[in-house]
Amino acid sequence: MTTLFDVLVIGGGPGGYIAAIRAAQLGFKVACAESKSYDDPKGEIRLGGTCLNVGCIPSKALLASSEEFEKISHHAADHGIKVGSVSLDSKKMIGRKDDIVTKMTGGIQYLFRKNKITLLKGHASFVGKTAEGYQVKIDGKDQEIVTATNVIIATGSKARHLPGVVVDNVLVCDNEGALKFDSVPKKLGVIGAGVIGLELGSVWRRVGSEVTILEAMPSFLGACDQGIAKEAQKLFAKQGLAIHTGVKIGEIKTDKKGVVVHYTDSAGAAQKLECERLIVSIGRVPNTDQLALDAIGLKVDERGFIPIDDHTCATAAPGVYAVGDVVRGPMLAHKAEDEGVLVAEIIAGQKPHIDYNCIPWVIYTDPEIAWVGRSEEQLKAAGIEYKAGQFPFAANGRALGIGKSDGFVKVLADAKTDEILGVHIIGPNASDLIAEAAVAMEFKAAAEDIARICHPHPSLSEVVREAALATDSRALNM
Repeated sequence: MTTLFDVLVIGGGPGGYIAAIRAAQLGFKVACAESKSYDDPKGEIRLGGTCLNVGCIPSKALLASSEEFEKISHHAADHGIKVGSVSLDSKKMIGRKDDIVTKMTGGIQYLFRKNKITLLKGHASFVGKTAEGYQVKIDGKDQEIVTATNVIIATGSKARHLPGVVVDNVLVCDNEGALKFDSVPKKLGVIGAGVIGLELGSVWRRVGSEVTILEAMPSFLGACDQGIAKEAQKLFAKQGLAIHTGVKIGEIKTDKKGVVVHYTDSAGAAQKLECERLIVSIGRVPNTDQLALDAIGLKVDERGFIPIDDHTCATAAPGVYAVGDVVRGPMLAHKAEDEGVLVAEIIAGQKPHIDYNCIPWVIYTDPEIAWVGRSEEQLKAAGIEYKAGQFPFAANGRALGIGKSDGFVKVLADAKTDEILGVHIIGPNASDLIAEAAVAMEFKAAAEDIARICHPHPSLSEVVREAALATDSRALNM
């Protein structure tokens, strides 16, 4: 006889653990299966998935540490603060990051206990379906089979690797290896100028690495509004990040000295990059290959994603749902969380809704980059008439006071209705400022609505208001 649950969540990452907690709040008997320990010192299973263990949280911890190092090394004098020689204890920096991760994973385990969620330690795969529900095998220290009326697949994604290139996470690394360097490489190569490549490249540049980023796409940050992308490329080049677009990667060799990357540049000329370490950051692929989906009649598409109903995250198997990185849409932790909540509430008979156009994106470089809604390029392609308002941080007293005046805010609004269609930010605290824009868009606000709201002075948020005013040529401080 197997244990019967109302809801079984497969995967303990942002989508999974949030889905489990919300389902438990709604009164269901819930279990969550997780198999990864993420190099836990005691070999214990760790909740939080890639995001918490080897992604979002540890990378932000390292970004914060490296930013402090750069501030003291290069910007303290601007404030009249004299310092002596500055050195980096990279092991302590990595240790701080690990401590934060451990604290966060322990916090999720506490939430599981608080909400009476059963943690199933082991790899989950489907066995079949009975009259009681779906049977799922849990391969851990002991093997067991559990049955669930509803199953939520939230197994996340893994780093995509280059064909024929061995990622040992010592010389050639993906995101996991790049978060635990035991020393600062003199020369660091990064393949891929996406979010992960830019953030990790920034971490190690700040603390002394000479960083070269190779990007296959002809344009930089193609997913961004191109006004933002051009500003970002200019500022990153000024900082010392060498970014080459339109390259074609060739042979990659490793030896005792490091890594050699042969590539062809955008002009077709053969080039060679020699570096101590290489980060491969060319995207991610969904973790769907070991779920035995065929046992319940499910198939993945050509890219490995599980097809779902766009509004409910339901798969073709009744009572089985999929959220986060294993389904269509951006691979963002907060998108996975919202989908996890949505599914739990749908199972409870509620009618939740997600507007995917209102999901914000963030790149935690310095300056930060964030956006929500559509870009100018997307609006032009769709034939939508719009008006744009832009305001620089250089004209904001708070930005000048904290010494972070690079960048700007751009607000795009419908030319006829004034409804906000997109907001794009490059500048200090963009990750926090974008939340106002997301709220405004969720409530179908007009640019005039933001323009009429009193913002605190002096604050960075005033730049958002000024950009909204600028859509009607009414910026007050420029």
